[in-house]
Amino acid sequence: MSPSENHFKTRTIKEIEKIFPGSIILHLDPTDIQGIPDILILYKNKWAALEFKKSATAKLRPNQLYYLTTMDRMSYAALIFPENKEQILNELQQTFGFRRKPRLSKSKQIPLD
Repeated sequence: MSPSENHFKTRTIKEIEKIFPGSIILHLDPTDIQGIPDILILYKNKWAALEFKKSATAKLRPNQLYYLTTMDRMSYAALIFPENKEQILNELQQTFGFRRKPRLSKSKQIPLD
């Protein structure tokens, strides 16, 4: 894992823990099952899996698409990278049954007056 990907993963996990207090985040071992996503998030009676990438153009390793697709059919699984982070966090909130206002980055906010 590159330093930039690791830094993104660390910051995003802290944000997930803040959004979903009491959640359990497990770091999955890629040497156990090749292609398994990076983390599993357990929250109340639901779960989600995320595979972190440093950018939208980063390549998938063997079996990653298979496990993301399979796990997404079971509950929720996604690739997450800086360019889609806000979208994925919103989808996690929907998956976990949260009702809160959509999160917009400051660059996307527009004044209403």
